[in-house]
Amino acid sequence: MSITEPTKSTDHFPTAGPGSTIRHNAGTDLSRRDFIKLGGLWLAAAFLPKRNYLPADAFSGQQGRVTSRIAWMYNLPSVEGTQVKLCRRDMILDIANTAISEDVNAHNRVWYEIGTEDHIEGYVYSGNIQPVRTILNTPSFVAIPVEGLLVEVSVPYTDAHEGPQRSSPAAYRMYYETTHWVKGITRNSEDQLWYEIHDDKWDKYYFARGEHLRILSPEELTPISPEVPNSGKKIEIHLEPQLLTAYEHGIPVFTSRVSTGGIFRSGRYTTPRGSFVTYYKRPSRHMAAGDLTASGFDLPGVPWVQYITESGISLHGTFWHNDFGRPRSHGCINLSVSAAKWLYRWTLPQVPFDKVFSYGDSGTIVEIQL
Repeated sequence: MSITEPTKSTDHFPTAGPGSTIRHNAGTDLSRRDFIKLGGLWLAAAFLPKRNYLPADAFSGQQGRVTSRIAWMYNLPSVEGTQVKLCRRDMILDIANTAISEDVNAHNRVWYEIGTEDHIEGYVYSGNIQPVRTILNTPSFVAIPVEGLLVEVSVPYTDAHEGPQRSSPAAYRMYYETTHWVKGITRNSEDQLWYEIHDDKWDKYYFARGEHLRILSPEELTPISPEVPNSGKKIEIHLEPQLLTAYEHGIPVFTSRVSTGGIFRSGRYTTPRGSFVTYYKRPSRHMAAGDLTASGFDLPGVPWVQYITESGISLHGTFWHNDFGRPRSHGCINLSVSAAKWLYRWTLPQVPFDKVFSYGDSGTIVEIQL
């Protein structure tokens, strides 16, 4: 079936990515190719700092993983277009560009252009696609601290097995940018290095291919704005617009769209309103609850978790959807992984790089309101 190419605007949009520092009053115009750093979000912002981190082609090597059970590809960036391909969960697609739907009332108008610049297959709604890359690492035997080494999955997904070989039964599928604690390294009979992963939920150990896991460095987890006292920091979350903003001395420095408590077949889940603090933080957590056939969940390696209630409500990174801007959590505050990581580094208490968690009475204020 042939693909009809939609008209592409040459307009420029002043925008921000999934989470954007807006520390300076320096405006900038971003082209359509640059206006999303592929977090699946587009959030208009009044001010943006100058940034030089994008490669010459921001979409080089960019892929997308289907997060929903099924997702249709259309010939236009609209559900009113013609369905050209059925995509199933965990299918990996090549993302060539972004496109904006004409539905001005949609909470998320971003669609992904699938294929290459020379051959466009179609368009998929970004809310059902996790932006991913395939980055292979060179594993080696390294010293492992008592608490373990914190690693991040650097491929669209990899399976954790009960033993250090692919023929061993699979225990869990671990997804891009999820974080895990490595407790050991082993070389199997095929001369491959596998990392031994500790599952903090069930206190079990699994094995994953070393080339699929990236060891995080202390430098990338250094605190953000440590010179600002905790009394000068505050996070506000507004439920109706599904928007989070971080403030330093009353000045907004970071903003991101979120997904808070939604309605599922198993019931209505609300995000509580009120004033809270980020008293309990951990860089990785296996979250599981309920019946998987009735809106339950089982999610190993949820990254950059900050608990604000004893019942388990937290801010955290999200890899099972990319549809921020509308309620769809079980009460937590879903963020893109990059936004969650920024906030994790910015808030108190600080978590030492080699520690599994930090827990205390103090923390950064989080105010949740309509």
